[in-house]
Amino acid sequence: MNHLAEILALLVVVGIGAQWLGWRLQIPSIVLLALCGLVIGPVLGLLRPSEALGETYQPLIKLAVAAILFEGGLSLRLAELRQAASAVRRLVSVSVLLVLAFAALAAHLIAGLSWPVALIFGAIAVVTGPTVILPLLRQARLNRRPASVLKWEGIVNDPVGAVLVVVMFDYFVGAGAGQLGGTLLHLAAGVGVAVLLGGVGGWLLGRAFLAGLVAEYLKGPVALAAALGAYALSNLVLEEAGLIAATVMGIVLGNMNLPSIGELRRFKEDIAVILVSIVFLVLTADLDPAILSALDWRSLALIGAVIFLVRPAAVWLATLGTDMTWQERLLVGWIAPRGIVAAAVAGVFGPALAARGLAGAEQLLPVVFALILSTVVLHGFTLGWLARRLGLSASRRGGLIIAGATAWSSGLAVALHQQQVPVVVADNAWHRLRAARLAGVPVFFGELLSEQAEVSLELGAYGSLLAATGNDAYNALVCAHFAPELGRQQVFQLAEDEVSRARRPAPAARGRHALAAQVRYEDLQRHWYQGWGFHCTGITDAFAVERLRATLPPEAIPVLVIGPRKQVRLIEADKPWKAESGEQVLWFGCRDQCALPPEPAASAEKPRPLV
Repeated sequence: MNHLAEILALLVVVGIGAQWLGWRLQIPSIVLLALCGLVIGPVLGLLRPSEALGETYQPLIKLAVAAILFEGGLSLRLAELRQAASAVRRLVSVSVLLVLAFAALAAHLIAGLSWPVALIFGAIAVVTGPTVILPLLRQARLNRRPASVLKWEGIVNDPVGAVLVVVMFDYFVGAGAGQLGGTLLHLAAGVGVAVLLGGVGGWLLGRAFLAGLVAEYLKGPVALAAALGAYALSNLVLEEAGLIAATVMGIVLGNMNLPSIGELRRFKEDIAVILVSIVFLVLTADLDPAILSALDWRSLALIGAVIFLVRPAAVWLATLGTDMTWQERLLVGWIAPRGIVAAAVAGVFGPALAARGLAGAEQLLPVVFALILSTVVLHGFTLGWLARRLGLSASRRGGLIIAGATAWSSGLAVALHQQQVPVVVADNAWHRLRAARLAGVPVFFGELLSEQAEVSLELGAYGSLLAATGNDAYNALVCAHFAPELGRQQVFQLAEDEVSRARRPAPAARGRHALAAQVRYEDLQRHWYQGWGFHCTGITDAFAVERLRATLPPEAIPVLVIGPRKQVRLIEADKPWKAESGEQVLWFGCRDQCALPPEPAASAEKPRPLV
């Protein structure tokens, strides 16, 4: 293919198709991207991106990487860092030096690379790119702390490793070869300019957003343009220092508490998904089979040493004395997938070193590409499995977040808790949480829309949300806030007060209606005080859901279905619902005649109402 429009269209379609298929099949999408790139490139020969794009090939990849790192920086929250600050500091400092030293030593002793080439390989091995780790974290759904550690390490070490490669290349074979003082001065100047441009630029941009100097629809494009501008200016001082500038700008902008930061993050995430898909396809499609054929047993032994010895040893030594558990250290020591930056840097400096006749330089590119493919496959398929074995992932995804601790919602939480369904009740009034707390139900005290809630709640354990306060507008706001994280199909609110269809909030501004259209907050509260309760009925082959419908009390309200793995499906108003054999239906109603509030009793099914 030699038509640029068709080539770009093919990359977008195949890349996004691989992302969707990975989500649908619950397998790492980054692995599918690598496989698709190999198929359309080396296997079928449909595309050779470097030939099709010509001189724009490398610049486009570099700009895409800068945009991806900027998006990653936006997602790094300082409040999140406080939970794992000591571990992150060690991994972006001590671990970097240990990986550099151990990988370089292994490259020299095992693969026979000369010391300059070995040290540059060690610097490349430092990189654990966000282009790979972020998609893996999204699918593996780790607990927040190990996820934060891996995310911070990947985003920070990506530009650090690239800059180290540039500095070492300049010292060994560049214009300032052998001049340590000049090389360090060049490094300090480049990093200083990058941090200054990224930090000050991000702060000024945030102030402009707060002052209303940028239209809402332009904030995303303006932020992206500013990040690319800082990247380009920093590269004029030191090559690849622009990656630091883009990352720093994202971190600063993402921690300024901007009112529009949610929309900005979602815009950048959409861009990043497209760019990761395209760039990973481009790099793997451009892989020359002759490169991998140059590998010998010593090269393969080096790759094994880096994966199984260098990375685990560096992490374990670097995190000694931190508050990380042994499970977290084991997981972080194993997970270190390399990505786009490692491939791009090796593609630039490998041939340059070989042209200068350094021993082993011709092996640098194939070894790095083999390391990338190996880590993507190994870590992609083992991250979720290992995290579950170590108890570091929300393996029971499917629980329920309840917004609003009313008498009715507290009773619902207790009933779910008795069925061992993950559930949490959130409210900003401590006394309203009393019934749930006394029953042993996990609670969140505070504002559910706050940054603290995002940091504290392990969202991976929950698949649905029910906003059950008496304020329709607040319920809609909570649903709109959590819809991007949980999915719009999984955020529900109680039915609103009766208004005409034209006066109702737009579907995008609210959640789906739970229970039944005619059942409202006041109805549920009244029925609770009349003595109604929650009851769980199992569905079997002999007792099908149709029979349950026929035997329920006339006014009973089906609430949700509990699956065999304790995942819940809330019943949507005016939509047919069903349950299969092995599932349970939780319904709200009265088995006998109920008219008066029940006498106080130590009932686990119905906590005493709060008044």
